[in-house]
Formats: sequence, structure tokens, C-alpha cells
Amino acid sequence: MSALQAIDLRGLRTHFDWAATPRTETPLWSREHLAGRFCELSSRSGAALLTSAFRLVLDAQMEGEPVAWVAAGPDTFFAPDAAENGVDLNALVVVRVPDSQSAGRAADRLLRSGAFGLVVMDLNFNPTISVPLQTRLVQQARTHDAALLCLTSKARGAPSLGSMVSLRGQTSCRRLEVDRFQYRIEILKDRSHGPGWSHTEVCRGPDGLH
Repeated sequence: MSALQAIDLRGLRTHFDWAATPRTETPLWSREHLAGRFCELSSRSGAALLTSAFRLVLDAQMEGEPVAWVAAGPDTFFAPDAAENGVDLNALVVVRVPDSQSAGRAADRLLRSGAFGLVVMDLNFNPTISVPLQTRLVQQARTHDAALLCLTSKARGAPSLGSMVSLRGQTSCRRLEVDRFQYRIEILKDRSHGPGWSHTEVCRGPDGLH
């Protein structure tokens, strides 16, 4: 092996060691910490799924980052509840598409524009996005430092959307009072920090948002 080859290999080894080392800062459920990543948030019965997602939407808007919401299928969030919880609906782009694959293609275009700091894909039941499309979505999220969040309905033990998912969380909630509940996001997979951390918050619970 030549000296030049040895240097090149050492450089590659350093690169891979760096890539495999988790970040040292405390992980947070925030747009900034999820920027550049393909994330999935799941719930078996819809418990706190929209609340958790709109917490991220509100966080992005407070950063001054435009947000797009792509809804696959006939159902989507209840706009008055989102507005009541502080979301600026005038600054939220909503795209309606018939299925998950169409949602992925729409998200690809939105991310490619470089105009959005957060893109949410509300995929509902039976979400399926092809691997080539997932790969493009990851590339665009990284290129434009945007957070990509997919919402799915599945049990804790069900597999994620695919190997391209960098972070997956599972939501749950419990009622504290008549109009107060505590929601929790349990992180099941996190390539940057490792699984096991969680985000917990107490919120007022309007009828449509939780």
C-alpha cells in the first residue's frame, strides 16, 4: 500500500467515525433539532399525534420558517383548533393529495423549492412510500436543512416507513383534568442521539386537535 493510499484510507476512517458518533447536545422535539432529517411520528389510535405535530409547526413558525402540510386522503386537521393553539393558518401551506405516494411526490417538490423549514406529511393508515422517493426526500431535507415529518397510524411495535427514517417517535396521552392532558413522545429510533429519550408536555385539549 502506498503512502498516498494510507492517507486516503485514514481520511475515510475519520469521516465514518465522525458520521457514526452521536451528537452530544441534548435532543429536543424542535424544528431546529430535526432539521435535515426524515422523521416519523406514529400513534395507534391518533392519541396526541396532531398535538405533537403542531407543536413542531408552531416551533417552526416562531423561528420564522415557512411550513407546508401535505394531507393524504380525505381527512386532515381541524383548522380552528390549530389556530386556537397559536398556529398562524395564513402562513401554513396545505396540500391535499389522494394517497401516500402522491404525498411523497408533493413533499419532494416542496422541499426542492428550498422555501420551507418544515414539511409535514399526514399519511394516515397504510402509508407506503417507495424507497427511491424516500431517498430523494432525505436528500432534499439535508440539502435545504428542512425537517420532514411523516404522521402514521400504527402500533408501537410496527415497522417504520423504511430504512431512510432517521427518527421515529410514538405518541401517547393521558387526561389530567376536564380540559387538560399530558402528551408524551417516546423516541423509538434516533440515529443522531440514540433511542430512549422523550418529550412530555401539558396542553389544553380542544376537541379536534388531540
